[in-house]
Amino acid sequence: MGAANVIPGVSGGTIALITGIYERLINAIKSFDINALKLLTSRQWRAFWSVVDGSFLVALFAGIAASIISLAKLLEFLLDEHEMLTMAFFFGLILLSVYFVGKTVRQWRPTCVVMFIAGTAIAVGIALLAPAAENSSFFYVFLCGIVAMCSMILPGLSGSFVLIIMGNYALILAAIGNADLSILVPLGLGCVFGMIAFSHALSWIFKKYHDQTIALMTGFIAGSLAIIWPWKNTLTESLIREGKPPKEVVTGYEWYFPALSVSSTWLAVVLVLAGGFTIYFMEKFAGDGAKANA
Repeated sequence: MGAANVIPGVSGGTIALITGIYERLINAIKSFDINALKLLTSRQWRAFWSVVDGSFLVALFAGIAASIISLAKLLEFLLDEHEMLTMAFFFGLILLSVYFVGKTVRQWRPTCVVMFIAGTAIAVGIALLAPAAENSSFFYVFLCGIVAMCSMILPGLSGSFVLIIMGNYALILAAIGNADLSILVPLGLGCVFGMIAFSHALSWIFKKYHDQTIALMTGFIAGSLAIIWPWKNTLTESLIREGKPPKEVVTGYEWYFPALSVSSTWLAVVLVLAGGFTIYFMEKFAGDGAKANA
C-alpha cells in the first residue's frame, strides 16, 4: 500500500482490496468510536487493543511506512526517468486485479453489472475532469479533507489526484510547507471526519450489499486504468511555492496508442505481463496460505 500511494493514480485501497485485507481495515478504522475511547480513558489497554485490532493496524502501517521510506525515492526516480515503463508494470498489475477482485463477487446479478459500469464511468469521469478553481474557504477545505480521505480509502481513486481536480492540491501543498493552520485545521478535521464516517458507512454497506459494493469497487479499479495507461502525455502546471523551487503538478492527460515498431513499446508490453504475473502470484500465495491455515 505504501508503494502504491507513491504512484499517481494508484490507490492504496486497491492493494488492500487485492490482498484481501480491505474489509478488515475498514472494520478496524470503524472501531475507533465512543466505546474504544471509554476503554482507553479507563486504561483498559488490552480490551482497547483488541477492539481496534491494534496488532493488525500496527503491522499494516509499519509496512506502509517501511515501504514509503525504502521505495519512495526509487519509485520517484523510475517515474522521472522511465515513467512509461513504470506505469506499464502497474497497468498490468491493476488490469489483472480487476479480474481477481471481480471474482470475489459471489453472484454477478444485473445490479452488480450496473454497479460495475457505474464505478468504471465515475473513475474515468474523474480522470477527464478539468481542475476546479482554488478555494480556501473553511468549509470547502473541510470538504476537500473528507473527499480526499474517502478517495484514499476507496480502491481505484487517488486522493492526491482528487485534490487536483477539486483545485486545492497546490493550496494544501503550500499550507503543509508553511504550516498554515487556517488551511491545515479544516483539512485535518475533514480527514478525520471522512475516515471515521466513511468507514462506518462502508462497513454497513459491505454487510448489506456485499456483491454490489465489490462490483462498484471493481469498476473504480477498472476506470483507474485510464490514469495508469502507459502511453500518454501528462499535462502539468508549474506550482510556485514561497521560499521553495517550483513544483510541477499534473492537471490532465492526453492518451495515444503506441507505435508497434518501437522497441520500447514491446519492453512496456513485457512489463505489463510482468505486472500481471505479479498479482497472479500474490493471489496464488494468498490462496495457498489460506489453505495451510484451514
